[in-house]
Parts: sequence; structure tokens; C-alpha cells
Amino acid sequence: MKTILITGASSGIGRATAEAFLQAGWAVGALARRMDKLQDLAAGRDTVLPLQCDVTDPQAIEAAFDAFMDHFGRIDVLFNNAGLFGHSGTIDTVPVDSWLQVMNTNINGMFLCARAAFARMRHQTPQGGRIINNGSLSAYVPREGSVSYTMSKHAVTGLTRTLSLDGRDFDIACGQIDIGNALTEMVEDLNTRRAAEGLPQLPSMDVAEAASSVLHMAQMPPSTNVQFMTVMATKMPFIGRG
Repeated sequence: MKTILITGASSGIGRATAEAFLQAGWAVGALARRMDKLQDLAAGRDTVLPLQCDVTDPQAIEAAFDAFMDHFGRIDVLFNNAGLFGHSGTIDTVPVDSWLQVMNTNINGMFLCARAAFARMRHQTPQGGRIINNGSLSAYVPREGSVSYTMSKHAVTGLTRTLSLDGRDFDIACGQIDIGNALTEMVEDLNTRRAAEGLPQLPSMDVAEAASSVLHMAQMPPSTNVQFMTVMATKMPFIGRG
């Protein structure tokens, strides 16, 4: 049975991805801060390991990955998903505390989880595995009022490229999925803000489509890698000129 550890697994894209992998017969380590939601996911399923953890805590990450390895024996895939949007507004309105929180989760958390996965994939037998980072369309084109989130997602792309290069000698593949407007709590919150400002709702897609895309990337044979995938709501204004 193939194994995957998913961060931010208690809601949104992470929860939908956990469900997709479970339906496909994978064993899932579901990592998040909310144990109640993780237990709900795991209820009646012996192929789910709930891992209560804050991705910004280095010691907690190491302990969670150790628990995953003790339980399942190896890690085939990491879906490095946990992230925050943070304060929405121009840079002069962003509280420094909000900026630091986004950087700590979206950059430090991504680094710590990738580091933990890489070390175990490098030393397990057979060697190797796959890391899939959750980027964003913001890694290419920003949304207005998203300076913290956008900067962090550019950093994720740098992480993806570096891991792809450094992982070659150890049969560790790394790819990135850039998701546009899957209908999660974050997009619903953005729509609420837009409605209050008299703006139209964002074009969106079912979050299950994002999850199935991650599953497609994970099911590639070791000799094949989806380096970057963009999956988005069809009517998003990502392509074209204003």
C-alpha cells in the first residue's frame, strides 16, 4: 500500500486530497493543528493516521514524521500543503505580526516538512519518494491585496526547483501544483470580502478537482514527474490582457 503524508489535512484542499487518496487505496498521514477534525477524518478508517502538529514547530514536525514512519514503515509522497493567506490589503496596511505568521507557515513550515520528508526518503529502502508542494497562481500573477501570500508562494517555487535538483541522486522527485480558486474556506472568505465591497464573486471550481490533480501527480511512476501543474477555474482572468 502506498503512503502519503498531507499537511493542512483538516480542511480545504488538504481534507479533499486526503479523501481522494483514501478512495484510491492509499494510507494517509493527516497532519494539522485541529485534532478534532483529524479524528473525524479518521473515524472508522484504519488507513488514516491523525497527526496533530503545528508545521512551524521543528521538534513537533520531526516527531510527527517519526510517528508516521513507525506506523506505516515508509513515506512515498509528501503533499506539502499547509498555508495561510493572511491580511488582505496594500502593503502599508499589513500588520507585521500577520506578515510574520504567513512567512512562518508558508515558508518555514514548507521547508521543515520538506526537510523531514527528504531525509526519510533518502534513507528508506527502497530509496526515494515524491514531494508535491502546493504553490499558487500567485507564484506567477498576484491577486490584489495579497503581498504576504504572493511573496511566500514565490519562495515555494524556489523550494520546488531546488528539491527537484537536489533530489535526483536519491530518486526523490519534486513537483508543484498551482491551484486557482478551488472553492475552499479561503476562497469563500475572499468572496465575502468582495461582496462587502460590491465586487463580483470569484470564478471557482470544485475542490475535488484540485485533489484529483494531486492524486494524478502522485501516481506517476518514479521515472516520471509532473514538474509544474496549473489547475484552475476556467473563467479566472489568469490569461490575457486587461
